[in-house]
Amino acid sequence: MDLFEKKFRLAMSSKVALLNRITHYIVNRKGKQMRPMFVFLVAKMVSNGEVKERTYRGASVIELIHTATLVHDDVVDDSNKRRGFFSINALWKNKIAVLIGDYLLSKGLLLSIDNEDFDLLKIISVAVREMSEGELLQIEKARKLDITEAVYYEIIRQKTATLIAACCSLGAASVKPNTPEVETMRKFGELIGMAFQIKDDLFDYGTKSIGKPVGIDIKEQKMTLPLIHVLNNSSKQDKRWLINSIKNHNKDKKRVDQVIAFVKDNGGLDYAVQKMKAFQNEALDILKNFPESEYRASLELMVNYVIERKK
Repeated sequence: MDLFEKKFRLAMSSKVALLNRITHYIVNRKGKQMRPMFVFLVAKMVSNGEVKERTYRGASVIELIHTATLVHDDVVDDSNKRRGFFSINALWKNKIAVLIGDYLLSKGLLLSIDNEDFDLLKIISVAVREMSEGELLQIEKARKLDITEAVYYEIIRQKTATLIAACCSLGAASVKPNTPEVETMRKFGELIGMAFQIKDDLFDYGTKSIGKPVGIDIKEQKMTLPLIHVLNNSSKQDKRWLINSIKNHNKDKKRVDQVIAFVKDNGGLDYAVQKMKAFQNEALDILKNFPESEYRASLELMVNYVIERKK
């Protein structure tokens, strides 16, 4: 990870002083580094400990493009904070934030093209397309609040799971291109991503200590699994009250608290936990097809961390 950090800084560098100042700020406030870890661990697991220069480049491209999407997200959401620090748009305004996002995206694409990693570039480009489609599908459905469980899974598969799937398939492709492992690890990553997003949904009903305010999804009219399950299994009267609460009273703290209590009392959380664990177990089953190794053990730990994390 230390070596990756150095290579990642290099991948971001520019001749423009302002750009370097902002990218330095971004690098020093990075999060859990989960995505590059998936790239390296998968690469090592499928190749008995081997990591190539391509693996580092792939991890850098994923981080560059992921960071670009986060910078743009903060502009779209008008968000002033990211992981407890000021966002780029809060410090340097929207225009610069959008340009920084574009710059990171182009640096990521060029890093692949310059080294002719076209197979890796395809994996990443498909992920970016799917993330955009997932966000738009969620916006379209939020207007009507008519999300079925199947549509919800499609949204989170595209919006969240596709990027973790890209990390895992890219890790395999970086050391064993054009092998069945590339698709196997893509599926593995997708399952983890699904579990990860359901865990995030559950935080909306949790305690105050998780870095994300309770009820924020309801305030933003985001349809999450606990709510969808309860909506689909409620009487007409309760369903009307729930939809009315989300559409017209989503800024009323007392009403939001009532919705949270209703979802809890009607098994929404238990159902979501059960589904999350099913995705987790499916992911762990895929790992069992690989020989035991410290890399497989680390990936198992990461799968379990995804659903046991506290924030």
